[in-house]
Amino acid sequence: MFKVIIKNNTNTRIYTNDTNKLIMFDKSKKTIFSGVQPSGNLHIGNYLGAISNWVKLQEEYNCIFCVVDYHAITVRQNPAELKKRTIEIAKLYMAGGIDKNKSLIFKQSDITAHTELCWLLNCTSARISDMNKMTQFKDKAGKNQESVSVGLFDYPVLMAADILLYNTDAVPVGEDQAQHVELTRELGRRFNKQYGETFRVPELIMRKEGARIMGLDDPAKKMSKSATSAANYIALLDDPKVAAKKIMRAVTDSDKEIKYDEKNKPAISNLLTIYALFCGEKIKDIEKNYTGKGYGDFKKSLAQIVAEFLVDFQKKYNNISDEEVIFTFKQSAQILRPIAEETLRKAKEKMGIL
Repeated sequence: MFKVIIKNNTNTRIYTNDTNKLIMFDKSKKTIFSGVQPSGNLHIGNYLGAISNWVKLQEEYNCIFCVVDYHAITVRQNPAELKKRTIEIAKLYMAGGIDKNKSLIFKQSDITAHTELCWLLNCTSARISDMNKMTQFKDKAGKNQESVSVGLFDYPVLMAADILLYNTDAVPVGEDQAQHVELTRELGRRFNKQYGETFRVPELIMRKEGARIMGLDDPAKKMSKSATSAANYIALLDDPKVAAKKIMRAVTDSDKEIKYDEKNKPAISNLLTIYALFCGEKIKDIEKNYTGKGYGDFKKSLAQIVAEFLVDFQKKYNNISDEEVIFTFKQSAQILRPIAEETLRKAKEKMGIL
């Protein structure tokens, strides 16, 4: 399936038979890894805060983007729905601008080294005290912590394995995942201290603009793909007319001034951030354009901007076939599996596992 050529320790060139196009891992570039669970509805907050940033990063880094289906099963999933959403997430990546000829898109379950390294880290580096500090577990488990799966409790260690397997230099994450990347760094350091240099300890890449797109129904809470109310978010696959209505119905602040003030005017500040990121304009310039105008005029313009974005995005999405995604998964896994297995082999050797 693949022809691999290595030249002068600088580039690894991998050609694919189907397109004859080039995927290049440049050793002079750093590698980033990130992933999304195939659960819930990916929304414009995910696009503005993550995917659009990944599109830029793929020009500067060797990029690995994962559909983390093993993370999804930490809570009960409908099997048919899980299969559907696994393919859907990859399509959303690609429609958002992740180029399969520049970046690698794969699904976690295709490479068994993820779960195997997770077990090694569980036994060597991870501590119950680490897991007890994870705020996302507390949020997801709620008051029923005694009845949730062990996987939900332990999944930050699997996330660490995901990242460490590929000699990752940096991980682009939002604020809600920063704690998990810090844990990854700590687990890597502990293993290296105990067994000798094995894992590369990654840095965090934190995007400030768009890092926290808040809910349309409650600007005090982050827009969430698992929100119980569809009024919270605009899904990337929402009907554009429905999305426009959600913008028009979005909560606003008590006065009518179009002004960015995150503390005193969180609702309009959130909408201004969305507007600025979609248009590429500065918030100060948008404020000037709407001086003397009310929320209705502003929201009507934003609704049109979001609807136009969704029309274009969904056109690209609908042009990607399931077969293309499945082939991309297979292709990327074949490229990445030797890297993951070599990292796993090193860890096992250091631990004395034959």
